[in-house]
Amino acid sequence: MMPTRRTILALLLCAGSPAMAQQPRPQQRQPQGPNLSAPRTLMAGAMATVFVSRAPANARLAISRPGDPPDAAIVASPLGQVPALSLPAPGEVGSFEWRLLGESDGKPVVLLRQPLVTTEPAATLAAPARVARGNPLPVRGIGPNGDRDRVVLVKPDAPPEAQGPNFFPAENVESTLEAPAEPGAYELRYVMDAPLTGSRVLARRELLVE
Repeated sequence: MMPTRRTILALLLCAGSPAMAQQPRPQQRQPQGPNLSAPRTLMAGAMATVFVSRAPANARLAISRPGDPPDAAIVASPLGQVPALSLPAPGEVGSFEWRLLGESDGKPVVLLRQPLVTTEPAATLAAPARVARGNPLPVRGIGPNGDRDRVVLVKPDAPPEAQGPNFFPAENVESTLEAPAEPGAYELRYVMDAPLTGSRVLARRELLVE
């Protein structure tokens, strides 16, 4: 079917119309300022990896209480040139905040804030109930897995900070310890060592060395 003269004229008018012309795409606005991406809920004492982009030179990542001034931090670390940083959460249960800190006139200033809520810490232990003295003892310990947490074998009446055969679950949740040479009753412990609380026993398991 041949197009009519009226149809051809209409097509030509539309082609030359400014409304039909291809409009230039608006330029995409580039993001400005730093950005912080961090967990909002975390088990107390656990490690968290935080991602930061476009941070200024000499910036620091910190965890503080919401009402604390900029120079008060429970834990803080400089960012350097890395886009991600891991920090341990406070060992207490409560409300805190992530802060990206900069400097102004030589004093710290808060550039960004993000809420952080810590929940009750817990841990589990798995190991044989008996072991011959001096023999290898397979152990498994899972908890907050903070960078200073440890699974340790001590006497039952030892204080939380007592030392003994141990391993760090942040590196590996399973390990083999050497049983003590002295027979008797011992206790396998998961010890959380976190900011604000220090050493705190989260789990215990009785062990008899024969």
